[in-house]
Amino acid sequence: MILRIDRLQTRLPPPSAPDPDGASVVQELLGGKFGEMSTFMNYTYQSFNFRNRQGARPFYDLVASIAAEEFGHIELVSATINTMLTGTADEPLLKAGARARRRLGTPLGDLKSVRNTQHYVAPGGAGALVADSMGRPWTGDNVFSSGDLIEDLTHNFFLETGARSGKLRVYEMVDHPAARALTGYLLVRGGVHQVAYARALENLTGADLTRLFPSPRIPTDKIPECRPHLDRGEHLKLYRFSPSDFNEIGAVFNGTHPETGEALTIAEEAFPEGALANDLPPQPGVFAPDLAPEEIAEIAQRLRIAAGLPRRPTGEVA
Repeated sequence: MILRIDRLQTRLPPPSAPDPDGASVVQELLGGKFGEMSTFMNYTYQSFNFRNRQGARPFYDLVASIAAEEFGHIELVSATINTMLTGTADEPLLKAGARARRRLGTPLGDLKSVRNTQHYVAPGGAGALVADSMGRPWTGDNVFSSGDLIEDLTHNFFLETGARSGKLRVYEMVDHPAARALTGYLLVRGGVHQVAYARALENLTGADLTRLFPSPRIPTDKIPECRPHLDRGEHLKLYRFSPSDFNEIGAVFNGTHPETGEALTIAEEAFPEGALANDLPPQPGVFAPDLAPEEIAEIAQRLRIAAGLPRRPTGEVA
């Protein structure tokens, strides 16, 4: 099972100026061949298919724990895309009441020239898609799960290498604050996973892939959005993403960081503290969550009271 926490793994800035074309670029980090859907599903299926778990428990714990973290990365990239799409079509509608909106309809004409109209029309909702930057749907063909532990770990190392290259390219292409915050964090955490698979292979076979570092040659210490995470030591630690399981990853993830010489550690806490997500406003122009979102809010309030819940929502948002 996966334990879900109602937090993002890192803080994202609230919506500012919308950037639908930039959001299309960030889609590559979600549904591209080297995107977070690929890392998540590769490691997830490798953990599902893992045989002789007890005999090779440290390696199973490593793959399973990183798979759980990648689930959160999908959430984070999606939140970034949604942030960048907020406000692209709905300014006049947000200022109008429900009845006026029904008369106005959903004026999307100005969006027909954006790079990826799929964000609005199919499936729409001004939301993230399970697709790459060109709108091609993510496919299970991107999943590699051979059953051979050495082969899978080697594949994972180079998958993380390609993923970090993609993150840097997106960082340089898109200057939206949410995209920069996202890529700064993922560059650091992707580097940890890259080190983890290199150390796993070294412990298993003696092959020292750490001699390839940094690969690619990304100076994360010179990227402003990476530095806060480096200062907190996020480049050195792995999380178990479980209150009590997957305790043997320290048998594999150990030694020193190949770039800094600092000690690699297993975090004492099961998962990062994270940050509250921004409560993104309704986008009635694309029926998200409806053309009349205030009516849904009224229904939710009545249901909350009828269930004996507090009048104010119990969840937290930024």
